[in-house]
This record gives sequence, C-alpha cells and structure tokens, in this order.
Amino acid sequence: MSVASKNLKYLRKLRGWTQEEFAAKLKIKRSLLGAYEEERADPRIDVLEIVSHLFKLTLDDLLRKDLGDSKNTGTYLSRRRALKLSAASQDIVMVPVKAAAGYLAGYGDPEFLDELNTFTLPMLAPGNYRAFEIVGDSMLPTPSGSVIVGEKIGNVEDVKSNDTYVVVSRQEGIVYKRVMKNNKLKNKLTLLSDNQAYQPYNVNTEDVIEIWKAQMIISKANTQQRWDVNQLANLVSTLQEQVSSIKKKMN
Repeated sequence: MSVASKNLKYLRKLRGWTQEEFAAKLKIKRSLLGAYEEERADPRIDVLEIVSHLFKLTLDDLLRKDLGDSKNTGTYLSRRRALKLSAASQDIVMVPVKAAAGYLAGYGDPEFLDELNTFTLPMLAPGNYRAFEIVGDSMLPTPSGSVIVGEKIGNVEDVKSNDTYVVVSRQEGIVYKRVMKNNKLKNKLTLLSDNQAYQPYNVNTEDVIEIWKAQMIISKANTQQRWDVNQLANLVSTLQEQVSSIKKKMN
C-alpha cells in the first residue's frame, strides 16, 4: 500500500469515520475513497489538500511519512499532542451572580479576578473573553441562570446596533441586553430586552465600565422556554416596533 493510501485509511479510522462520512468531507464518492485506501487509484492532489486542511498536515507529510508508525517519533498523534501542550490556554473568568456586586469594584483587580473560577472553550478563537451568569426573564427565550460568554469590546464605537452584549455600568450593574446606538445622542446607549414585557431604557456611555459582545450562551438542558409560533410572531413584531420607534427618535 502506498504511503498516501495508508495515511488516508489511518486518519479516517483515527477519527472514527466510516468511508461514507469521510468521503462526504472530501467531496468524493465512497467508492473512490475505497479505491484510494485499497491502492487501486492514486489520491488526487485536490483531495489531499482537503485532508491536509482537515488534519493540519502538509502534503509532504501525507505523501512521504507513515503517520501511524509508532516507531516514528514524528507520528501524527505525538505532534498533535505537542501542539496542544504548546498552545496558549484560553482561560475564561466566570462571574457568577453572587460575585456581580463585587465585580463592579474589582473588575480590574487581578487579585479579585484570581479568586473567581475559570474554564476553557476550545471552539473560541483567540481573544479576551469573560463569562457572566444572568438572572431574570428579560432576555427570554434565553433562560435565567444562563451563562453568557462575551468577548471584550475596547470602545463603545465598536458596538453594532441590535447585537447582544453584556454591559457593565456604574448605574445598572451587569446586564445582558440588545444594544442600539443613538445617532443623535452619542453619549447614550439604548438597551432592549428580548422579552416584550420590558421597556427599552438608556444608559450614559460615561457610566459604562465594560462591554462584552455575546459569543456563546451556555444553559442547562431542558430549561429553554418553549415558544409557539404566535408568541414568536408577537415578539418579532414588538421588537420591530421598538426598533422603528427608537430609530425615529434617533433621526
């Protein structure tokens, strides 16, 4: 068996993929993948390029090195382990509800932050992240008790209207809201709830301590509120009316 054919079979089995699943990722027929693995055909260069991208390998690795050879110190698994160990960890500080009051004073204090728990999420791109536990029903269908993982926004000018953010301010504390920027009042941000029962309100930008753009929502299973079509339609309609009203005031 050629090295490339052997490597294709090794990598597929390493991930636990069937030939059907692997072929779909390579955008080829299962029968063609079978021909490659059984050395009845040579893998095309475009297929090998997809494999190299999937497994973060070079074409030279695929064509010349037996990735599964345990006698080889540069095996695929050993290199991947070394890569993970050398990678900088993405520690995310978790701010629970009980720490919210202290956070307003200690958000910039390394000693305070060190006392809070941390965790990692491998799917996040490199950046500055923090996680906040939210309570209440103002952002339904996001349930109370959810954890919002946000990425730090350095400047209010970088806020995009109608996106969701964790806003930390001296007057309101820590809130998770949908944010609208006011073209007429540059020194204010309008905060909207996804729950139509809550009215929008403004905060002064000079009172804002931090802004974290929501990237992920972590919630317990079976706590998500179930919405029917009519509820969703009414929610969308109300939000549209609120946004239209705010835009008229801003213009």
